Amino acid sequence: MSVKPSAGDRPELKWFKSSYSTDDGPACLEVATTPGTVHVRDSKNIQGPRLAFGPTQWTAFVSYAAVACDI
Repeated sequence: MSVKPSAGDRPELKWFKSSYSTDDGPACLEVATTPGTVHVRDSKNIQGPRLAFGPTQWTAFVSYAAVACDI
């Protein structure tokens, strides 16, 4: 998997979407990182709600998702 920047957003956050995602496919998450925080949003609703996680919580989520999705 690789990441690509998402266009059309505020300059203080640089959003990335998985290379597995397509513009015409199902919704995908985008991620932006800052020191101490991982921000998450829906790529099909970039002005909508966003979540923010600390590094420990993000690591726990990614580990869980990888097992749950058998990645």
